[in-house]
Amino acid sequence: MLGYLSRRFLQSIVVLLIVSFVCFVVFQFLGDPIRANFGGQDFTAEQAELFERQLGLDQPFYIQYGLWLYRVIGEPSFNYDEMGNLAFPFIHFEQPNFGKSFRQRLPVFALIMSRLPATIELATLALVISTLMGILLGMWSALRPNSLLSRATMVTSLLGISTPTFVVGLMLLWFFAVLPLDFWVWKPLTGWGWLPVEFQDWRPLSWWPQLPTFGRGETVDLGGWKSGIFTLDGWIHLIMPVITLGMFQVGVMARLTRSGMFDALSQDYVRTAWAKGLSSFKVIGKHALRNVLIPVVTILGLSYGELIAFSIVTESVFAWPGVGRLLLDAVNSADQPMVVAYIFLSAFVILSLNLMVDVAYLYLNPRIRYE
Repeated sequence: MLGYLSRRFLQSIVVLLIVSFVCFVVFQFLGDPIRANFGGQDFTAEQAELFERQLGLDQPFYIQYGLWLYRVIGEPSFNYDEMGNLAFPFIHFEQPNFGKSFRQRLPVFALIMSRLPATIELATLALVISTLMGILLGMWSALRPNSLLSRATMVTSLLGISTPTFVVGLMLLWFFAVLPLDFWVWKPLTGWGWLPVEFQDWRPLSWWPQLPTFGRGETVDLGGWKSGIFTLDGWIHLIMPVITLGMFQVGVMARLTRSGMFDALSQDYVRTAWAKGLSSFKVIGKHALRNVLIPVVTILGLSYGELIAFSIVTESVFAWPGVGRLLLDAVNSADQPMVVAYIFLSAFVILSLNLMVDVAYLYLNPRIRYE
């Protein structure tokens, strides 16, 4: 196990180096960061050249990459005691430095960490709720394949997988923001004189819920970590973004659980459990579901990393102040330090989650061994 973890650690380092290097190469074609962030079209060639020298952009991209990597690893320094002799530990590395944002002139790492709680909160709730719903609906569809709920679940899951995220978000905005305000005021009837004057302001569905369309609402500061899950207003602001982000995951989890459950129920060990007279709860929950969860956990780890790193569309639709919008603004303004640091940290999160999934396999299926 230790050897496997060591190999995975080395592989992760190689992947992070490749990802960051590719980002630097791609950035050469994103645009001119000087004119995009420091003065528009009013710069003279001499002023632009001066800014490039100050930011190090006049160097070849491989030198820029080497300097960036040196700062990220941390500048080494030696430890000395009061007598001037080397003291243990003899060397230490400074805090990783991802540079400053061209656009906001602030440290990149601090900017990302200030937005990260909003994205983690959104992604975690979306994944937990969608996973629980998907597993329950998938199990029911496998155990009662001919029921009306089972057929409706499969149709709905296919719809959730096929519908783009931004379409789901816009539909929710229309139903719970636009519709309560305009649609249910019967303007055609009142405008054409079909209703008496006293009914001109009539709203036949005034009870229809109206949800907030942007922002996080009221948050609570927990030692620098701002969270909205401890306030009612925060939960209300989470409803539409969580549904939008989790719609696809519900469909995937439901169909994956259903197919896995079908396969597990046909295995000999499940038939043996039924023959022994075990209860349905033990047969399904202990024997069948445990093996079904192996592919589910795999998708779970990949999905969580993707939701954290690439929830850009949902955050844009609902003006959610997370890291996705931060990346979108950075790409539009050719903010190299922000884009590279964001993708580097996203790759780190995804690789870490994949490693955690591999370790979780050992608990779900003891027959799995890593050499």
